Amino acid sequence: MAEGTYQVVQSDVEEMHEKIRIHRRKILKWTCIIVVLLLLLLAAGYLYFQSKTYSKYEVIDSVEREDSAGTQFVSFAGNILKYGKDGALCIDESGQLIWNQTYEMQSPMVDICEGYAAIAEKKGNQIYIMDTKGKCGEIETTMPIQRVQVANQGTVAILMEQEGTGYLQLYDKEGTFLAEGEVHTENSGYPLDITLSNDGRKMAVSLLDINAGNVKNTITFYNFGSVGQNEIDNIVGTYSYADMVFPRIEFLTNDVMVAFGEQKAIIFEGTQKPQVKKEIALEQEVRSIFYNEAYLGFVFNNDDAKQPYKMSVYNLRGAEEMSQNFEMDYSEIGFLENDEICIRNELECSIYNLRGNRKFHYNFENNIRKVFSTKRSIEYIFMMDGETQKVRLK
Repeated sequence: MAEGTYQVVQSDVEEMHEKIRIHRRKILKWTCIIVVLLLLLLAAGYLYFQSKTYSKYEVIDSVEREDSAGTQFVSFAGNILKYGKDGALCIDESGQLIWNQTYEMQSPMVDICEGYAAIAEKKGNQIYIMDTKGKCGEIETTMPIQRVQVANQGTVAILMEQEGTGYLQLYDKEGTFLAEGEVHTENSGYPLDITLSNDGRKMAVSLLDINAGNVKNTITFYNFGSVGQNEIDNIVGTYSYADMVFPRIEFLTNDVMVAFGEQKAIIFEGTQKPQVKKEIALEQEVRSIFYNEAYLGFVFNNDDAKQPYKMSVYNLRGAEEMSQNFEMDYSEIGFLENDEICIRNELECSIYNLRGNRKFHYNFENNIRKVFSTKRSIEYIFMMDGETQKVRLK
């Protein structure tokens, strides 16, 4: 081959490679443009649906239901737990019965942790331990029950009170006694509340001590694992607060406990020995508290006559996620399973997202007893008087 011919061929090859590089750059450029446009469209769609307000709904399924007076409903392991004075039952979203448990209680109360529920009689002596298939065990106490907590393996902690002395007892899921302790008012204070971690290894007690007119609230942490066995009475932490009262304490996750007070909320965290992580100052009068495993919320009385209430939501780091004024008088406020916030009275319901946008509002003709979210963002379960409705917002 002649030298000139070789140079022409080499030139043609280089030109071809350059054309390929230019073509690839064009493809990459357009691919980037398309991806950015798709992301913008997705973001715009997300913001649209986050800010969209629904004022109507359609019933896509309905099941008739019979309830006794005072019947209540709670979410339980992806299903619905219905309980009242004469018994409890678990149903799925379509109203199909999963299990039924009869009893007689004047004032039933329920605590739930994952797949276990403890149903107890307030100031009574009965406790039923339930899982997703039905009854696991039963406990009959010798003293009036003040508070009950259940862990995710069925361990039950009970706070009882008799003649000024608080008694703490632990049972396994079959109702077998495990451990106990006493809290003497004259030495430690009056027990206001207890809470049990999800795994049942940690417990906290809120104690109120009024001595010579001085108020002090002590929060004591117990560890029933190997770490606590090396401590006196399994106590792994004690925190005292003068002139404060913490009537409610709750483990929101296995390692995060929150003490709810009138002046502040305190977030404790620790796998073995919980310590203070964040204190949230509450500068206004607290009307309600609500929480789930990811957030804690408060409703304050507001100075605005047109919107007399303000709700604030915090994450478990203690950072405020949302603050929103609202005007609706309510009998219940709480998180739904999808982290939305439902505000409800007998004939009115509002649902807010965590951006503070009101997603849904409706005035009903019949009483609405409870609202549950579903896996679909615009479908909900409405527990109406005598009827369970699966609805789609529109």
